[in-house]
Amino acid sequence: MTKDESMARTPQFDTIAIHAGQEFDPTTGAVIPPIYQTSTYVQESIGHLRGGYEYSRGGNPTRTVLETLLAALEGGKHGLSFASGLAAEDTILRALLAPGDHVVLGNDVYGGTHRLINRVHGAWGIRNSTVEMSDLAAVEEAIIPGGTKVLWVETPSNPMMKVSDIAALAEIGHRYGVTVIVDNTFASPALQHPLDFGADVVVHSTTKYLGGHSDVLGGALIINDDELAEKAQFLQFAAGPVSAPMDAWLTVRGIKTLSVRMDRHCSNAQAIAEHLQGHPAIDRVYYPGLPSHPGHELAKKQMSGFGGMLSISFIGGAAAARSFAESTHLFQLAESLGGVESLVNYPSEMTHASVRGTELEVPDNIIRLSVGIEDVADLIDDIDRALAAH
Repeated sequence: MTKDESMARTPQFDTIAIHAGQEFDPTTGAVIPPIYQTSTYVQESIGHLRGGYEYSRGGNPTRTVLETLLAALEGGKHGLSFASGLAAEDTILRALLAPGDHVVLGNDVYGGTHRLINRVHGAWGIRNSTVEMSDLAAVEEAIIPGGTKVLWVETPSNPMMKVSDIAALAEIGHRYGVTVIVDNTFASPALQHPLDFGADVVVHSTTKYLGGHSDVLGGALIINDDELAEKAQFLQFAAGPVSAPMDAWLTVRGIKTLSVRMDRHCSNAQAIAEHLQGHPAIDRVYYPGLPSHPGHELAKKQMSGFGGMLSISFIGGAAAARSFAESTHLFQLAESLGGVESLVNYPSEMTHASVRGTELEVPDNIIRLSVGIEDVADLIDDIDRALAAH
């Protein structure tokens, strides 16, 4: 070992986000890896590929950069990139489940996740049960020995901001031979590393904080188990839900500033949550950074920050919530989250409309805020003006 090698430090998260998988282009010296906007690759001879690339559904150098980076960010062995978060979720479910199998998931998850498991995979013979993830005894009771194959954890959850104990849930799941999947979209790897707490698979909508600029659609899986990763990679190739080169490139670009963006998202959300507490129009503020939040101490233990998402419930019911959502200006009324700009969402009729009438139904007095990185004083002023308008 050389002197330089012996003195080398293990790269920290901020350095990994900028450099992992991103060597400069050897032909031109370009600092940023290029977009390989190609569908196919010339072979050296029949069966002898250049760099292992044959057809872009099977592999593309730009996607390879992103997949290498995703694995490094989460501290995992295998990263896979997809055309959307739901495409990533569908792939891992197909890799793990067969007709008759059972899934346990939280009673507060993204509506699209529940729709995928309950309606798409349900039609294929997959059963599911929803449970309060903070009640560990209830989680264990919901597991069917030999039948439950997946424990689906979302923490913090969408939109009620529930915090689940990843380590405890992983221990329960593994006791019964269940694969534990954690949706880490709300926290991002800048704030939370589920694999470190025993999770088997991490899933992301890279559309959100990883991309960070509301200009790209994508999803990701990070897996440590080689056999499971091979199954997911086969489905990625065979079914074709891959991210396009431009989308992969945009996601890599977004990830470079993830850490500094998350610092601002967190500080802005904390300030807004504290400002809203005790307001006469608001019944409750749901934000893990508040000491009053039931998951506050757990969030402190397994997260390095409390995130940029918060929800609020209005004393005036649905009418008050809808009026607020339609009265803000900097907080734009839109689906999605995690971009640099602030968004306001009415889950009952937007992101979670598909779970109305189920155990996951979101109260109609709830508003979800995706707090951006604008000046926090301007954001608070926008909120105050909307509250005063009704």
